[in-house]
Amino acid sequence: MRTDDGLTARLAANLRVILALGLRSVKQTFRRPQLMAPIIVFPTLLLAIQTGGAGSAVDLPGFPPVDSFLQFMLAGAILQSLMLAGNSGGIALAVDIEMGFTDRLFAAPISRFAIVLGRLVGTAVLGAFTAVWFVAIGLVFGVPFEEGPLGALIAIALATLAGMAIGGLGAAVALRSGRASVVQGFFPLVFVVLFLSSAFFPQSLMVEPAKTIAEYNPLSFIVEGIRDPIISGFSASEILDALLAIAGIGLASLWLSAAALRHRTRTGG
Repeated sequence: MRTDDGLTARLAANLRVILALGLRSVKQTFRRPQLMAPIIVFPTLLLAIQTGGAGSAVDLPGFPPVDSFLQFMLAGAILQSLMLAGNSGGIALAVDIEMGFTDRLFAAPISRFAIVLGRLVGTAVLGAFTAVWFVAIGLVFGVPFEEGPLGALIAIALATLAGMAIGGLGAAVALRSGRASVVQGFFPLVFVVLFLSSAFFPQSLMVEPAKTIAEYNPLSFIVEGIRDPIISGFSASEILDALLAIAGIGLASLWLSAAALRHRTRTGG
């Protein structure tokens, strides 16, 4: 009984740590314009430019049947915002490492992985916030959600899970390097991987080799899972593929973060 009580107490303590650090991560992002602006402002501006300048793309033969290019692009804007949120979260974690805040947490009698999970919870919350933001933009400009309110909730739920998984990659880089400049250097790579997916254009209309790369890009499965309830209704296969892609990225993120934590513990930096 005492063993069970001790385990429960440790789990409760770690949960409090995760929630506290997650809340701190969200507040930290909102208080720093250099972290928040890329997550919301840049994807919103790019969405406006793309829908305004490429709206006639929906008339191309083979383009998925949609009400407007904005309806098609919403999922891509959400995924772009998630990628930037993961990058910003990694930068914030690296800043904490540089300032010595993370080292003080490591010295505390709490699980070190709970510290990382706290950061990921914060990124998940930002993922939900950005999804709600772009869903609201769609509603304001008359975008019909084919699956209705349930479709919007599915998109937000997938974005939340994807935000946590993608955020783990930024956390792993931050833990391994301990430098905000290194994490920031991955910013261009974010766009390369993103544009080589079906986030901004249908995969069927791409040319090689981008078409083949997009076919196997995990981000394509995620964005199609978010897009499906918006443009065509609920599809179990699309949602399952998105969940599997999120799980794959999440497991890879956890493994990389664990390896980075071991390296930091072994070398002290």
